[in-house]
Amino acid sequence: MLEKALRFPADEIVIDLEDAVVAEAKEEARDLVAGFLARDRHETALMAVRVNPLAGPWGERDVEELVRRCGTRLDSLVVPKVERARDILQVQRVLEAAGERAVQVRLQALIETAAGLVHAVEIAAASPRLDTLILGYADLAASLGRDLRALSPESWLYAQETLLVAARAAGLHAIDGPYLDIRDDVGLQMRAEHVRSLGFDGKWAVHPDQLTVINMVFTPTTEEVARAQTVLDALDAAHGRGAVALDGEMIDEASRKLAARVVARGRAAGVEGVRR
Repeated sequence: MLEKALRFPADEIVIDLEDAVVAEAKEEARDLVAGFLARDRHETALMAVRVNPLAGPWGERDVEELVRRCGTRLDSLVVPKVERARDILQVQRVLEAAGERAVQVRLQALIETAAGLVHAVEIAAASPRLDTLILGYADLAASLGRDLRALSPESWLYAQETLLVAARAAGLHAIDGPYLDIRDDVGLQMRAEHVRSLGFDGKWAVHPDQLTVINMVFTPTTEEVARAQTVLDALDAAHGRGAVALDGEMIDEASRKLAARVVARGRAAGVEGVRR
């Protein structure tokens, strides 16, 4: 499965040592993943590993062994069930103790409990290694006492907005968690479009068949990229004026920021016609 994952059109591959691995297989799984990542390869996707919580019996060893054996080939660690800044700082201390082999390893925080939501702003500012906040629905539903299957996308609006605001205030990416019904493309697309409209940067997939829908939703169209470039060109041509009219709409510096984000996303996705 690890070898096969390298062929999928994902921006990032997240290898799971936590919930996907039963207790009696934790040591074997860690050894397998470390060996896999240590091999010489030229993948295009970023490589991340979701480790076990450091408060448990496996998490600290996960971090130490992964860094020791494949630190230079590991892009980031996903820290599960983050509830306070100290959860991130604990992982950071282990990375710092590893020295040079851990210099480039980044962190991502999974927010998937009520306590994590309450402290999302504190968590987002916890470490300069932290790049991303991710919303985890399954554990969050359990934490809140909700039936995950019976809820619409809008039912999670408070959690989504809370995570997004915390991420943006700290300059982090905001990633939506997975949709677990792998045969429901309609439901997946509806949820992906909902969080994209809120401002999220992407969405996790739990099955390769979900990648087509997610990539389609989060990749700007050529028309969207062209419009964004027109906005940037119009503001550049304004020669210092703060706001100008474009096709009957007033645009300004806020418009520039939004347009630049669209162009950057288009460039990353290889959309044709990106000039900037």
